[in-house]
Amino acid sequence: MATDADTARYILEQMQGAGNVAIRPMFGEYAVYCDGKVVGLICDNQLTLKPTPGLRALLPDAVLGEPYPGVKPQIVIDEALDDPALLARLVTQVAADLPPPKPKKPKPGAHRP
Repeated sequence: MATDADTARYILEQMQGAGNVAIRPMFGEYAVYCDGKVVGLICDNQLTLKPTPGLRALLPDAVLGEPYPGVKPQIVIDEALDDPALLARLVTQVAADLPPPKPKKPKPGAHRP
């Protein structure tokens, strides 16, 4: 079941306090970005975040779920969706725990000045 666009927009609005956040469509679902890093997914109208050490420390009793078959389990975010300050803190923590994104390789045939 694809995520409803209104739900994805609501989740994005709730996490605005995390800074540079964005969502991008991905096969009927959405990838969640913070500072250019993929921090989680919105699948089947549910937000999941990568289970980084910092996030696990903030949510020690968190439930792991599989956003879609074949992907590594992630932490399911439920109650925090209605608490923008907490959600921003969680998203910021995941982004801080992740390494910087790898630089994109130039496309073949692209000329550099």
